[in-house]
Amino acid sequence: MSPAKSDTEAQEERAAAIAATRWAIALDWFPAHHRSIAVLLRDYLCAECAGRFAGDADPRPEALIGAIQKCCAAQPDFINERLPIMESVFRLLVAGGNKAATLGELSQQLGERRGGNAYRTSPEALDRILRNDRYYGLQPVPGK
Repeated sequence: MSPAKSDTEAQEERAAAIAATRWAIALDWFPAHHRSIAVLLRDYLCAECAGRFAGDADPRPEALIGAIQKCCAAQPDFINERLPIMESVFRLLVAGGNKAATLGELSQQLGERRGGNAYRTSPEALDRILRNDRYYGLQPVPGK
C-alpha cells in the first residue's frame, strides 16, 4: 500500500493537469448563444483585410480566422499589455488559427506578448478566468 500523497504533491499534480488542459474557440458556441462570431472577428481585421471582406455580409468564421492569422495578427499591437487577459487569449487562439492550445502554452505566449506580471497569466489564473467566459466561446477541448 502506497503512502497517501502529500498536499504539495496533490497541488503539483493539479497544477500539471490544469497546465495541460487544451482550449479553443468553440465556433458552434456562438449561434447556440444567439451571438455572431463574424461580428466579433471583423473587429480584428486590419484595414486591408476589412476591405476584402466588405462585400461579404456573412463571411465564414474560418475565412475570417484565416485572414487574421495570415495578416492582421502580425501587426505589432495585435496583442499587448493593455488588453484584458481574456481578450488576449482569444486573440492568441485566433492568431494560431484556432488550434487548441494548453493553458501552459497560452501562459507562455501571453508572457512573451504581454510582458508584465506572470502570476496574472499563469495556467492556474488562466484556468479560473477562462472557465468564467461568457463572451468569447472559449471551451476546454476534450481528449488528448
